[in-house]
Amino acid sequence: MNTALVLDLGYQSLLLILTIAGPLLLAGLFVGLAVGVFQATTQINEMTLTFIPKISAVFGLTVLLLPWMVTQLMTFTYNIFNLFTTLMR
Repeated sequence: MNTALVLDLGYQSLLLILTIAGPLLLAGLFVGLAVGVFQATTQINEMTLTFIPKISAVFGLTVLLLPWMVTQLMTFTYNIFNLFTTLMR
């Protein structure tokens, strides 16, 4: 296994992590921003108010995107195992 292959696998891994985690993080970011604007306009300074909407949004999006996430991870794992079997020959 040469360094170019290792670097390519690392790049693909990081890209997959960003692809899978990105939508969940963005959902939490936008919901947190919306709750922050709501708190600023209504002058409610309750720190725990942001947790329930963020958790609900991230959980709901996880339930919706879970089949796609599992498919992406299974495809990546399948490709890694195929690469290992071709390298061992």
